[in-house]
Amino acid sequence: MSFIRFGIWAPVHGPRAAAQDPAEPYDASWEHNRATVLEAEALGYDSTLVAQHTANPHSAERDQLEAWASSAALAAVTSRIEIIAAIKPALYHPVVLAKMALQIEEISRGRFALNLVNAWNRAEFERAGLPFLEHDERYAYGAEWLSIVERLLRGETVDHRGRHFTVEGYRLAPAGRFRPRPRIYLGGESEPARDLAAAQSDVWFINGQPLPAVASLIQDVKARPRRGAGLRFGLAAFVIARETEAEAQAEHRRLVALAELDRPDKAAQRAHADSKVVMLQTMAKHAFVGTNGGTAAGLVGSYDQVAERIWAFHQAGVELFMLQFQPLRAEMRRFAEEVFPRVGRAAPLAPVVSGAK
Repeated sequence: MSFIRFGIWAPVHGPRAAAQDPAEPYDASWEHNRATVLEAEALGYDSTLVAQHTANPHSAERDQLEAWASSAALAAVTSRIEIIAAIKPALYHPVVLAKMALQIEEISRGRFALNLVNAWNRAEFERAGLPFLEHDERYAYGAEWLSIVERLLRGETVDHRGRHFTVEGYRLAPAGRFRPRPRIYLGGESEPARDLAAAQSDVWFINGQPLPAVASLIQDVKARPRRGAGLRFGLAAFVIARETEAEAQAEHRRLVALAELDRPDKAAQRAHADSKVVMLQTMAKHAFVGTNGGTAAGLVGSYDQVAERIWAFHQAGVELFMLQFQPLRAEMRRFAEEVFPRVGRAAPLAPVVSGAK
């Protein structure tokens, strides 16, 4: 079985559970993201996921960090952690995006990855006068887009004539200096997303949900046609870990109450979302805090309970746990100190970096 990896969601649009938390004032600045990712690297986390939104999807008045410029900057200031930048294919031509990805791969010396997401926020496109394709058509577009990007990332000369793109004799350099190409993650749980993940990605991200549902999804996608190395799996989850289960549940209740203050923003977000997105349908089945399923994964409890549940997910096939916390930096330190050793990872030896909160 593969090694368990842990990652953190970069705070590109502030806190994940509640925007009005006295314990974590809203901060989506570059300085906060830089310090958070540097501390995560020092603590031993393996990856950071940089979500892509042009405008804040929860409230247009709030700050939003740009994913790809920030990922390039993070590549320059870090030395070990994997940097995963989300990308919505309809926002970038595949040739342009592939060049950007190869440049960040060069800056990071082989630590970059892209996370293809086919978008749910209709307003992000329509307010800019951009077409927002129907759900399944977005995946068809994404599959063609990714077929071009993947070959360019390998340094191949690409000739392509398809429904959406024509590319003639294009080759990008440098490519392949550190490995054959950057890693490709894919999110989405619809039938087209599952097919695309099995056929063209390296790691499939699953939204936070109970273990039986996650195990079923993994078995389903494993059974789909695929060439080459086996597909690996990641899970999004919000963690609340404490010495006792009662303490964890008390903190969960605090965040649930705070999340209620964000109800107007969440209603506006739902109004802008494509109702056919399976992530939103799945999330409606479970009560949770956080995003992308959050606490629905069940990582709320004592340190021992959380560690046991992580092991259970790992045995079902999850390799990478992409974690959310609040307050982020204090809780990711707690997790590294208390849960890392319980799942066979060394507790952090590095001191807290300057500027830690």
